[in-house]
Amino acid sequence: MTIAEELSQYVSSTKYGDIPENIIHESKKRIIDALGCGIGAFNADPVRFSRKIAQKAKPKDGSTLLGTRKKSTPDLASFVNGIMVRYFDYNDTYLSREPAHPSDNLGACLSVADAEDASGKDLLLSVALAFEIQCRLCDAADIRHRGWDHVCYGLVSTALAAGRLMDLKTEQMTQAVNLALNSHITMRQVRAGELSMWKGCSFANAGRNGVFSALLAREGMTGPSPIFEGEMGFFKQVSGPLQINTEDFGARKGKFKIGETYLKYFPAEIHSQTAIWASLEARKEIGDLNDIASVEIASHEAGYTILGKDPEKWAPATKETTDHSLPYIVAMAILEGKIDNSSYAPKKFKDAKTLDFLKKVTVVEDKDLTAMYPEAVANRVTVKLSSGKVISKQVNYHKGHPKNPMSDEDVEKKFRTLTKRQLSENQAKRALNMLWTLEKVNNVSKLFSALVAE
Repeated sequence: MTIAEELSQYVSSTKYGDIPENIIHESKKRIIDALGCGIGAFNADPVRFSRKIAQKAKPKDGSTLLGTRKKSTPDLASFVNGIMVRYFDYNDTYLSREPAHPSDNLGACLSVADAEDASGKDLLLSVALAFEIQCRLCDAADIRHRGWDHVCYGLVSTALAAGRLMDLKTEQMTQAVNLALNSHITMRQVRAGELSMWKGCSFANAGRNGVFSALLAREGMTGPSPIFEGEMGFFKQVSGPLQINTEDFGARKGKFKIGETYLKYFPAEIHSQTAIWASLEARKEIGDLNDIASVEIASHEAGYTILGKDPEKWAPATKETTDHSLPYIVAMAILEGKIDNSSYAPKKFKDAKTLDFLKKVTVVEDKDLTAMYPEAVANRVTVKLSSGKVISKQVNYHKGHPKNPMSDEDVEKKFRTLTKRQLSENQAKRALNMLWTLEKVNNVSKLFSALVAE
C-alpha cells in the first residue's frame, strides 16, 4: 500500500465517534482562535485583493466568503478564507522536524463544509483529521532545510479533509492527494529575505489546490502515482524517504495531534513568543530606555535562521517582514511594553528612532537552546545599560504552549478583541455560543451567517 493510499484509508475509516471529548474541545478552541484571526483580518489588503477576484465567480450554490453573505467556488473561497486566518500571523503552530500552522487548514475545511451542507460534527471531524495529517507529515521529514515550504504538507491534509467532507471513496481521496502533491509544490523562498504578502497566502493557495484536486477526483480525474515513492516522486524531489504508520495516529493507537499545537498570545511568529515575554520581563528593570547600550537575543537554530539571520530583519520594509523579525519584535516589546497588531504599522517600522534602536540589537544562536528545541521554544534576552548593569531574562514556554496553555477564557478574549471592529457584542456572543456547541449545529452555513461583518 502506498503512503497516499494509507492516508486515504485512515481518513475514510475515521468517524466522529472515534474522537475523544478532550480533542473535540481542543478542536473548538483552535476553530475559535482561527476565526477570530480571520474576521479580524477582514479589511487587510491581501484579503481584499483575493476577495475581489473570488466574488467574480457567482455560483448559485457554493462556499461563503468569511465575513460576508457572498458566495464563490469552494476552491476560491478556501483561498480567501485561508488568507484571513493566516494574515495576522496569530493562528496556531506545530513544531517538529518541520514547523507548520495547522489551523491554516480551516480555510479549506470551512469552505468545503459550507458547500456540502455539512454539520458541525462533520466540520470538527475534518479539522481533527486535517491537523492529524499535516502534523504527522511534519513529524516525518524536515523539508525547509531542503528549500521547500511546509505548506507542501498542506496539499495532502486539505485534499484529504475536503475529500472526507465530500464523502469521497478511498480511491478518489488517493487521487486527490496524487493530483495536489504533484502539481503545487512550494519553494521556501516565500519565507526568506524580505517577506511579501504571499507569506500569508502560501498555505491558502495550497488549500485552494487541495480542494480543487478533491473536486477533480470526485469527477474521476486521476493523478500521478505513486506520488510519494515514485521514480520522480515526493521522496526523490522534496523530502527524502520518510516513514508513515497510520496505526500510530489518533483514533487508532496514538493521540490526536491537535491537542499538541501551540496557540499564540501575541501576533508574532511562534519562535519569537518567548522572546517577547523575556523582553517584557527585562523591561520592568530597565528604567530609562535611553540608558540601553545593547540588546542581545540568544535563540535556538530555528529562531535564528527564520527570524534573525537576514539583514532585512533590521530594516524591514513590509508588515510581513516585521512579524518575522526577531530584532524588530524584541525592540518593539522593549520600547512600547507590548506587542499587538499596531506594532507592525508602517509609521513604526519606518520610524528613525526605531531603526536607530535596532542597531543596538544582535541575534545569536545558542546551542543549548537549540538542544531544547522543539520541546521548548526558548529565547534569552540580555540588555546592557550604559551604567554597566546587565539584565538577562530567559523564557522556555510561552503562554499558549501545551505546558503553559491558554485557557478557554483567554481564547474568548482574543476572539472578542480581534473581531470588535467587525462584530457587535451580541454577534460575538452568538458566534461563540455556536462555536462552543458546534457539535449541535446541523449546518455550517449557520456559522457563516453568525460571522457577517457589520
